[in-house]
Amino acid sequence: MTTTVAEEPWDSADGVLLRDAMQAELAVRYDMPDQETDKPTAETVSVFLVARDQEGAAIGCGALRLLEDGTAEFKRMYVDPEARGTGAATGILRALEDHARQRGADTVVLSTGIKQPDAIRFYGREGYQLFDGYGPYVGHPMARCFTRRLG
Repeated sequence: MTTTVAEEPWDSADGVLLRDAMQAELAVRYDMPDQETDKPTAETVSVFLVARDQEGAAIGCGALRLLEDGTAEFKRMYVDPEARGTGAATGILRALEDHARQRGADTVVLSTGIKQPDAIRFYGREGYQLFDGYGPYVGHPMARCFTRRLG
């Protein structure tokens, strides 16, 4: 499957639909509504990307938020279940890494959850290392945090 990844406005219709689908999936996995306290917004993300299949359908997304000291955080990484395994997630991840480098970041951090073993395997396979956490995720029992130095 051919996938394209491009920047879109945070509040684009497809972006909202993808983020809503992600929240619905997580609510089922964790049997609770979204507990995140530091939610990304149009004002706090530097770039929002949407992946599209060859027909132009939105199949995934991801956002980049710049933190302090040359660190970037990836937020809202999501791929529609029907498009998983197609390379869309890797395409989004690599594009986010490129955008982070362009904005001067040398390190990336991200958080996923203990009930997302597919995401945990994905980040490990893509060269990300587990670490103790950052910001609101330090010591959080449901969080699994990853980091990677950008070369």
